[in-house]
Amino acid sequence: MLAKRMPTIMPPLTFEEALETTKIHSVAGVLDPAAGLVGVRPFRSPHHTISDAGLIGGGIVPRPGEVSLAHNGLLFLDKLPEFPRNVLEVMRQPLEDGTVCIARAAMSLTFPARFMLAAAMNACPCGYFNDRTRECHCTPPMIQHYISKISGPLLDRIDIHIDVPAVNYKELRVASSPESSAHIRERVMRARQIQLTRLQGDKMYCNAQMSPRQIRTYCDLSPDCEHLLERAMTQQGLSARAHDRILKVSRTIADLEGKANLESKHLAEAIQYRTLDRTFWA
Repeated sequence: MLAKRMPTIMPPLTFEEALETTKIHSVAGVLDPAAGLVGVRPFRSPHHTISDAGLIGGGIVPRPGEVSLAHNGLLFLDKLPEFPRNVLEVMRQPLEDGTVCIARAAMSLTFPARFMLAAAMNACPCGYFNDRTRECHCTPPMIQHYISKISGPLLDRIDIHIDVPAVNYKELRVASSPESSAHIRERVMRARQIQLTRLQGDKMYCNAQMSPRQIRTYCDLSPDCEHLLERAMTQQGLSARAHDRILKVSRTIADLEGKANLESKHLAEAIQYRTLDRTFWA
């Protein structure tokens, strides 16, 4: 339910993005003839029984897979550990490069695949680990085996890992109106405009696209931030890729607050979003 609402808080498609997305859907044969240009960000949610060719693309006559159909939109993978290991591993290239290369004897094709990945999983096989109302019967080795179905390199490419606790009855029935997606989208668009202004000389449009050179330029750290990041890297055994992604998330948190410089609280919040790193390496 949360994942389906994520496209509604993302900035609207630009004309160039809409044209690009429409071309992909047309090639794949899933474009509605009466719709014209694709006007909303795609939301794709394949079942965990999908094959690697269905996810990444392929076939005798290569066609785009789910990662390309989600280009400029959201790809949601529910029950992430239930996906076959080989299917998950093929996503490493598009998550890193934003493209998919499919090589055949007669041809080699490259499809765009720059999407936002959202995934969901239980905390353990029974789903009740750390639950306040039900008892978990899973042993620590069972939990570790369940989590380890997702490889470390794939986890490294996911910027934010968070625990989502169950919502109790009183929270479901609260009388006050929650913040609407339209209000959240306004904040997101203000932060995106800051990023567009900052990165326009580099022909990028968001912090996620920053290279290590841009990260060093736009994520300058104070001595306190340096000490905090060093301690997190050492204690949690984080990789160089996780280091860069923490800085990108920190920069985005600061942009949402309208702050020009990174502060310790921005960095600390980004580090807290690496929950599975702490679990995986424990």
